[in-house]
Amino acid sequence: MNDAIVIVAAGRSALARSPKGSFKELRPDDLAAAVLRGVLERVPNLDLQLIDDVILGCAMPELEQGMDVARVAALRAGLPQSVAGLTLNRFCASGLEAIATAAAKIAAGQASFILAGGVESMTRVPFMGETLRTNESLPAETWLGMGDSVERVADEENITRAQADAFALRSQQRAAAAQATGKFDSEIIPITLPDGTIVSRDEGIRAETTLEGLGNLKTPFLEGGVITAGNASQRSDGAAAVLLTTATLAAHYGLTPLARFVGYATAAVDPVHFGIAPASAIPKLLTRTSITLDQIDLIEFNEAFAAQALASQNHFPLDWDRVNVNGGAIALGHPLGATGARQTVTLLHEAQRRGARYGMVTMCAALGMGAAGLFEFPD
Repeated sequence: MNDAIVIVAAGRSALARSPKGSFKELRPDDLAAAVLRGVLERVPNLDLQLIDDVILGCAMPELEQGMDVARVAALRAGLPQSVAGLTLNRFCASGLEAIATAAAKIAAGQASFILAGGVESMTRVPFMGETLRTNESLPAETWLGMGDSVERVADEENITRAQADAFALRSQQRAAAAQATGKFDSEIIPITLPDGTIVSRDEGIRAETTLEGLGNLKTPFLEGGVITAGNASQRSDGAAAVLLTTATLAAHYGLTPLARFVGYATAAVDPVHFGIAPASAIPKLLTRTSITLDQIDLIEFNEAFAAQALASQNHFPLDWDRVNVNGGAIALGHPLGATGARQTVTLLHEAQRRGARYGMVTMCAALGMGAAGLFEFPD
């Protein structure tokens, strides 16, 4: 029970644009399977019989993502029949929730090795799915669309279009610089398509982005509003995963820990203000782990919308020099259920380059939820 929980391998697919990107013909369970195989190739001497479970987050678990996509992906990945599968959903926090759930199960002695992460094909399964039937007994505002909600919050928080566009430009510039210098190369698992094409570069990054170009985009949710296609996260297809175990088992099997899982917290606000939920989840995590914000070297904050991130910043300010140093979802993309795992993979690799001590992953999620996870990196 007191053994540290560590991550010993991590990887992700490139993020493809939806609905016309490279993964448009690829089933999400097959994409997840390819990522699981890629992560396991990073620990080639591990006996796969030691793996107890695969836990994957998925925000829209239906159609090709239905039938427990984690178990299907485990089978397609060629894992032993003994490896079970669990699919869970906390919307945009699903990938991080999967990692936290795996850590908790290992800490409780319920498993020794777990592959955890997330997958989402926003091409194959549209946002909010095809069979949604909302509970009409809840207030109508509960089901207000995300764009409409963020426009309302932007007005309440005095977030301007100029601020949102400047935020988006920074995300694109950082991501473009990271891609140009090969910073994503080590974290991306190349995916071979049925026709032999290999996909190994994120497709959403627009190095040519300018403030002028962003300023010319329309505001689809509110005339004269703040949100545009340029300052909101991109719809994407992608998958990511990490392999967790205990520090003792890692040492026993000759595996090198990339990070220690320190803690996790969730929080919730009213659904309309879902975008500022990280401002509640982060301080809860810090209190729970007895870590102060100034001890955290790197933060991955999911950029669902620039206006949402700026509104959250109003309630719990972060040092953006340490946040999304290689860009965020506005540039990279946001494959819902995979995003928390993608952020974690990106965080682990950047921490190695910088010699960071602590890192955090955080995001908002639909229906007013927020989540935050803390990781410690070896010397």
